[in-house]
Formats: sequence, C-alpha cells, structure tokens
Amino acid sequence: MAVSSRKVQNKRDSNGVLTGKAGTVYDVNIKYTGQDGKKKSYAKKGFATKKEATQHEAEMKAKLANPVYSPVVASQGKQTVKEYLEEWVENHGKANLRPSTFAGYKSHIRNHIVPYIGHVQLNQLTPAMLDNMFQQLFDKGLSNSTVRYAQRILSVSMEHARKYRYIEHNPARDIITKFGKQAKTPDPYTIEQMQTFMSNVIGTEWEMPVVLAGMYGLRMSEIIGLRTTNIDLEKMQFGVVEQMPFKVPPGTKTITEMAPTKSNDRILPITEEALPYFLRQFDLIARQKALTEAGGGVYYDNKLFIAKPDGSPQRRDRMSANFGQLIRHLEMPHIRFHDLRHTAATNMHQLTGDFYTVGEILGHTLKGIGISLGISTNLEAVTAQYVDVRLERKQSVLQTYHKALQPKTTVTGKEAGQETSKKAKKKSSEMEL
Repeated sequence: MAVSSRKVQNKRDSNGVLTGKAGTVYDVNIKYTGQDGKKKSYAKKGFATKKEATQHEAEMKAKLANPVYSPVVASQGKQTVKEYLEEWVENHGKANLRPSTFAGYKSHIRNHIVPYIGHVQLNQLTPAMLDNMFQQLFDKGLSNSTVRYAQRILSVSMEHARKYRYIEHNPARDIITKFGKQAKTPDPYTIEQMQTFMSNVIGTEWEMPVVLAGMYGLRMSEIIGLRTTNIDLEKMQFGVVEQMPFKVPPGTKTITEMAPTKSNDRILPITEEALPYFLRQFDLIARQKALTEAGGGVYYDNKLFIAKPDGSPQRRDRMSANFGQLIRHLEMPHIRFHDLRHTAATNMHQLTGDFYTVGEILGHTLKGIGISLGISTNLEAVTAQYVDVRLERKQSVLQTYHKALQPKTTVTGKEAGQETSKKAKKKSSEMEL
C-alpha cells in the first residue's frame, strides 16, 4: 500500500509546530520506473491526515508516470525554511539585487519570517502556515506594505525552491490572505510649492541637495556621490557616473571606491538658472576647506560636491532622517527626500510632454519613467532604443522647468546668461590652478 500510517510521540499541528503529544501520521511511498528503465522509489512522510496523504499519492502517481517529470531532491527539502532562506538570499541576492534591496530582504527574513516559520521543514511548509504567519504580523501592528513585502520574498524564494526541485509546489501561490491597498505615495510638489520650498533652503546646507533632487531628479546616493571632478562649469554640464555605496559605516572619513550608477554615460546640462547654485556650492567647499585647515583640523578631500564641513561623506540614512525634520520645521506638505525626484519628473513632463527625454534625465528605463509618472506606454509600439535623446533636448526640457521655478526679474535673460557664464569660466580657471 502506497499510504501507510505510523505512531509518533511528538506530532506537529497544522502550523508545523511540535505539540508534544503522541499521534498518528501518514507516509506516502511509491514504486515507479524511471526514464532510464530502472526501478525507483518516491517517499514523503509526516502527513497529518490520511486524506492529505491520499491526495498527494494520486498527484505523484500521475506525475511520475510522465516521462519528463523529475521528482524533488528529497535531501534538500528536509532543510528548514531558515536554512534555505539564509542560503538563498546570499546566493540570489548578491548576484541579482541592488544593495538596498538585498539589505531589505535580509532584514525581513531575519525579523518577519524566520521567527514564525524558520523552524519548519521546507517540504512541510503549507499555505495555511503562511496565512497564519501573515495574520500574526498584522496582529503585531506591522503595516500592510511590510507584510506584503514578506509575502513577496516568500513567493520569489519558494518559486526558486520549486524550480530547483527542492519542493513540489510553491505554497505562497495558494495563500488566501488579502492585502489591502498600499499606502498612498505623497503627491509631488507643484511648481509653486517647489518655489516656496527652495526659497526656504537657499543659503542652508540643504540648498544644493534640493536643487539636484528637485530640479534634476537625482537619487540621494547619486547626490552625495557626485564628485567635483565630474562637474565641468566651462562646458556647463556634469556627469552622473557614480554613486555613494549603499552602507557607509559611521565615522567614515575617506571614500576609496564608489558604486556604479544604474545608467551609464548620463550627462546633464547646467542651465543658466541652475548655475548660481553650483557656483555658490563651489565657494562653500573652498571656504569650508580653508576654515578647517586654518583651525588646525584635517580636511578630507574626497572631491565630493556634497559633503560634511570637513569633506567626509554624508550618510544617506542620516540625511533622510534630517530631511523629515526639515519638512516638519518648514510646515511643508509631507514628502520623502526621494519624492523630490518624482517632483522633478512630474513637473518636467507636465511642462514639456517629452516623456523620453525626462526618462533620460532621470536615468530611468522607458518602463520605469512610465511608472514614476503614473502613465502607461505601449512598449511594443515604441521602444526607447530608437529615441535619440541628445544633450540639446535635455537642455531644452531642463531649462523649461528651471525657468518656471525661477521667473526672470528685470534683468534680461541675455544679460544674466552673460554674467553667469563669465563666473563659470572664472571658476573653472581657478579650479585648474
């Protein structure tokens, strides 16, 4: 008989937890002929009910009769969920995930998955166990997005386990938990709100970060990783070619190696409206260096455009926290620092309608910029690789947006342009000395 019963001293409940009580479990044992013509056997043990064992027996007999079917690797299925996930995230994450996503996966596995189902044998994991875990997370007070993220990790990891033939089915596919709508992303600032915000940060340490994020759409890691050597004031352009590594240890003074950006060869023009901000930032760097050295301190010349007064690198987590305090202090509508990037994308697109150039400025894929702007695109009809986005087009889109942010005063645009160009050339000459 393919299904047999046996007595155990410590039976597991429906969640896979040992009850400490004796009981009856059911095992499935099937003899079959493999593709090579040899006699083989398949076994899976420990079903809580005879009905579950019988159903599994029927499913497996049908699959084993299929000559292309390959049974699961029994030894791998016996490892615990904790053992599998820890090995999986290291092997899969480092090769396929961005550092921030990799860190998020590890944190969720450690804090929100392993404490609940880490002890369960991989091939014993059921949808009911996952639904029970999700409910416990909700009862703990975790947000819908946090619980959904745990579900996403399990769905991906268990699907990989199925493809590796460690398990027969992906239990995350058959859960019945319903996740509510995601929390609404804060609305990006309008032109008027950006004008108010920028007027409040001019002359402060937030001036240049807000310009780069809210006027150009740079990510925070790209902002704090921008080097002065990648800014050419004479050509009126700068390159976003590297970014700050995801985790910079507290107290770090010198950065020896930067991380690559998501997009290559991203060159952005410095508009006449943005140039004064760049000039002021270079002046600030020079003053900070002179004052630090005059006071007997050490200036760490990492060539960073946005840095601490002693030249050491800024930390993204600290800047994010401080930005939240800044928004509350100024009594501005709540946004995250990253939403300044969405602000730049939305305003540029609304002013120009140039979908493709906005994507190139932000370093987005065609699909990515569509998601960011909340619009759909026919990727089959229009492909980004056929759209030629030159520096002149970027200049046109950025200048339209920047002019809207900073309306001209009584000084004519020609006079202002001549004055700022003279300052830029003078600054470039000073840097070369």
